[in-house]
Amino acid sequence: MAGKVNIIGLESTAYRGAKTTLCAGCGHNSITERIIDSFFELGIQPTDVIKLSGIGCSSKSPAYFLNQSHGFNSVHGRMPSLATGAVVANRKMIAIGISGDGDTGAIGIGQFVHLMRRNLPIVYVIEDNGCYGLTKGQFSPTADLGSTLKTGVINDLPPIDTCALAVELGASFVARSFSGDPKQLKAILKAALSHRGTSMIDVLSPCVTFNDHEGSTKSYAYVKDHDEPMSEVGFVPYFEDISVDYEPGTTQEVKMHDGSRLFLKKLDESYDATDKIQALRTLHEASRRGEFATRVNATTSCGFSSSCR
Repeated sequence: MAGKVNIIGLESTAYRGAKTTLCAGCGHNSITERIIDSFFELGIQPTDVIKLSGIGCSSKSPAYFLNQSHGFNSVHGRMPSLATGAVVANRKMIAIGISGDGDTGAIGIGQFVHLMRRNLPIVYVIEDNGCYGLTKGQFSPTADLGSTLKTGVINDLPPIDTCALAVELGASFVARSFSGDPKQLKAILKAALSHRGTSMIDVLSPCVTFNDHEGSTKSYAYVKDHDEPMSEVGFVPYFEDISVDYEPGTTQEVKMHDGSRLFLKKLDESYDATDKIQALRTLHEASRRGEFATRVNATTSCGFSSSCR
């Protein structure tokens, strides 16, 4: 049985990749799922995408989404230069780079700095767990001052705030989210994919093996307890314009991009556009029928459409 298809006729399976080999419960897997959802819902052709990464647990993630896309796994910290070459060589490609807090904040900090200031069209996702999960959980440059390892070692260095750094350097889209907040993360990813320029997203992504304990400021419990959303985040994508042409006195069904339907009723020529009482009656009657009456009322100068309700 065929599943739901998107605007270009593809099922969500076309946006999946290999089975993950990351630890069960790893926040990176949640990010992967939101990436899959975002590309599917925006109707992006997988073959138009290039996935890039460096070294680390996070850099394995591109293998788990968009298996029909182009991909390149660079050496540690050098993903931005590969991304720069790719988007300059082929400006039709949609580039998404997956990095980690160590890959970005330590050996790759120089390349990160220059990518942010150049404002190239790339979505740069940092899967931020505050530790080197691939090499037994040492502190990374984003680990907070005073946080502790499982061994009891206390971090005595201040963290690098990648969002503050990106803003300072001129990145035109900067966001931070949490892998455990799928609704917000998906909205941010969809907005980032639609942005023309560098979109840098720092996603707090707890490491369940080395950094999900009491004393860690990157654990699930700590992030949930200290998460303060600044606003409700949503994203309405731009697709092709929908236009209709129908005669006065008739009703037109209009199918929207998300599959929903509107019923527009264009009032006939006998309608008195100066009669306020008639206008209100017409609006209420149309509402009961599940329609949107369309026309301009000369008294209120407002078109009878969804914006006037």
